[in-house]
Amino acid sequence: MSVPSRVLLAALVCLLMISTVVQGEKFKRSVTYDGRSLIINGKRELFFSGSIHYPRMPPEMWWDILKKAKAGGLNVIQTYVFWNIHEPEKGQFNFEGNYNLTKFIKMIGDLGMYATLRVGPFIEAEWNYGGFPFWLREVPNITFRSDNPPFKYHMKKFTKMIIDMMKDAQLYASQGGPIILSQVENEYNTIQLAFRELGTRYVHWAGTMAVRLNTGVPWVMCKQKDAPGPVINTCNGRNCGDTFTGPNKPSKPVLWTENWTARYRVFGDPPSRRSAENLAFSVARFFSKNGTLANYYMYYGGTNYGRLGSSFVTTRYYDEAPIDEYGMLREPKWGHLRDLHSALRLCKKALLSGKPSVENFGPNLEAHIYEQPKTKACVAFLSNNDSRTPATLTFRGSKYYLPQYSISILPDCKTVVYNTRMIVAQHSSRHYQKSKAANKDLRWEMFIEDIPTLNENLIKSASPLEQWSVTKDTTDYLWHTTSISLDGFHLPLRENILPVLRIASLGHMMHGFVNGHYIGSGHGTNIENSFVFQKPIILKPGINHISLLGVTIGLPDSGVYLERRYAGTRTVAIQGLNTGTLDVTYSEWGQKVGLDGEKFQVYTQEGSDRVKWNKTKGLGGPLTWYKTYFDAPEGNDPLAIEVATMSKGMVWVNGKSIGRYWVSFLSPTGKPSQSVYHIPRAFLKPKDNLLAIFEEIGGNIDGVQIVTVNRNTICSYIKESDPPRVNNRKREDSVIQKVFDDARRSATLMCPDNKKILRVEFASYGNPFGACGNYILGNCSAPSSKRIIKQYCLGKNRCAIPFDQNIFDRERKLCPNVPKNLAIQVQCGENK
Repeated sequence: MSVPSRVLLAALVCLLMISTVVQGEKFKRSVTYDGRSLIINGKRELFFSGSIHYPRMPPEMWWDILKKAKAGGLNVIQTYVFWNIHEPEKGQFNFEGNYNLTKFIKMIGDLGMYATLRVGPFIEAEWNYGGFPFWLREVPNITFRSDNPPFKYHMKKFTKMIIDMMKDAQLYASQGGPIILSQVENEYNTIQLAFRELGTRYVHWAGTMAVRLNTGVPWVMCKQKDAPGPVINTCNGRNCGDTFTGPNKPSKPVLWTENWTARYRVFGDPPSRRSAENLAFSVARFFSKNGTLANYYMYYGGTNYGRLGSSFVTTRYYDEAPIDEYGMLREPKWGHLRDLHSALRLCKKALLSGKPSVENFGPNLEAHIYEQPKTKACVAFLSNNDSRTPATLTFRGSKYYLPQYSISILPDCKTVVYNTRMIVAQHSSRHYQKSKAANKDLRWEMFIEDIPTLNENLIKSASPLEQWSVTKDTTDYLWHTTSISLDGFHLPLRENILPVLRIASLGHMMHGFVNGHYIGSGHGTNIENSFVFQKPIILKPGINHISLLGVTIGLPDSGVYLERRYAGTRTVAIQGLNTGTLDVTYSEWGQKVGLDGEKFQVYTQEGSDRVKWNKTKGLGGPLTWYKTYFDAPEGNDPLAIEVATMSKGMVWVNGKSIGRYWVSFLSPTGKPSQSVYHIPRAFLKPKDNLLAIFEEIGGNIDGVQIVTVNRNTICSYIKESDPPRVNNRKREDSVIQKVFDDARRSATLMCPDNKKILRVEFASYGNPFGACGNYILGNCSAPSSKRIIKQYCLGKNRCAIPFDQNIFDRERKLCPNVPKNLAIQVQCGENK
């Protein structure tokens, strides 16, 4: 090669290297803050965030869920880091599959969104032990979440490992990654006083330790009034716009880390609800009062697989979130919040740089205004805080109608683009349908657990041992066994008088057996774990065996002194003997950890071959394992298993646990808290999927069925007082303008998953009422309503029907002086 050629090549290589460096530098972001907002690369921004937890869904679902979150208007995803899944045994780490934190954070960045990493490492989150690994409890002299050297050593070690992992993958915004905030600790103020000075010293140590890890982005502490130094204290709750007292320094912004989209449920709970209107009001209120980041907890809740839920928490987690457990949009909540985010983005300039002021218009009526002096930038939030009565107020010469407990957003202080109570987004209704393919020719087999006795090779003790200290949280189950010798003199002589076995338990549940016969079960509740079990029993002269299966439903996730929580059998006595009450607590006892089926892993293909199965159908007894095989359901809809005819246990599909079920624990409504359980399609093969069920109490296995889940019923309900869709507005030079010349209100419908509108099930222009799935004609309805909707919508994936009297009532004779509404319900599906 000639000299000029070598020089030219060297120059090209040099230019390439410079270009690469420049490209890398270009994507690095500085993240700072002041008393108004977070500042990224010198620019202020409004942040709409949602909590989505990577281990609560298979990785095959991550992209779809994140994409739907972005389409809903989010620009930040928040997740906890779950210590106990990443370090289940001390020094043994797992970041594979749905525990792959790095992959999840990268995916957020690939979609052009930011991330908040809540390292904790205490997280609560209705997660087993609040995220702490069980081995941490057994560290000598440890006290969790206190100025305690053993705890601080392990907490710092794990926190630093996670931060270093994120840095190595260049995932902090300061490195060009998506992470703009990190969180240390979690709602520590709720227990801080219990530790007195040790608590104060600990929280300051934790904040200082975190800052010294040099992530290049701010740290936050939620619900922590004394967050130290530069750490930002944030709000958690339903109404932080009114309840948050503000940052502990004027130089810190107002951030909301948890706006609860409903409430998590525990077994025995009735349904949890939070309306789209109420949620939207809380967010609009927050941004009207200096807020700049609001996070929905949860935006997608997902599933507590296996044994990962905390005490008594259901397997389904925050199903009432904008995206439901199956990954489907929960309408109108998702769409109403999407429209809210669009409306607030129209307000960004004035919100972030305008001067705030408040005008009062009487009881419960006010306007929060942001204006830039000498410019046209102006935003107003008109608020009616009365929960019962609508109102009309005059603002800057114009009248505005405000429904009860609502906020209207005026991005130019003139034009209403959104009201929190006026929903123009579509609605949907969820349905379960029995799968023909999956339920075809199900052939059930069963295997029954043996009931152990004291004679077997067990862990011996002088009294029943505390459950968690024996099981090490490797199983929900611990057997306690003992035996007593009686002669005829001890036993009641009358047949209608039976002795009673009385057991005091610290929780959570227990199944009792005497001489191998099931005598019943007892359990506590999430509020009161402890309970007393009392059942009549039949004893015989000679040796009698008492076998008690202690059951826990997750470790606690909150409160002080978590390392000192206990569960299991406390005292055991037999009442009603001729010689009085016999206390057998301090007798010889044997303990057996777990079940034989767990030991053999009979829920896997290999493990199922280790035991003998028998054909079965119909009703079955306690401690019974069932298995069958099924083919993947038809279509692509999500699927689930319905276990309403069973009692309590766990389900596995192809060796993967989909979580605990407990349908015999009824809520005050007389129904189980959850009877249908999500099976991710990622767990399936096309054919011969192994389904295994362990039933603790007994049930009818023939009633178990595989169902598909859909939201094919979609609806729209528009009032003549509703504003047009906010997506028909844009800001130009501080003026709100129409995107389309035709800015009429319209009912918009879109089928999920590219399905088509197959049927119009209801349509009425007039005064219909009801809810999606149950609309009812009023006394005024345009006869042509259904025909018109069919013309606009049949065979289409989406359609928009103008709310226009000229279309439905050209002669203007329909019910004069009656306010008009338009209700539509259609059915989506695949064209066959």
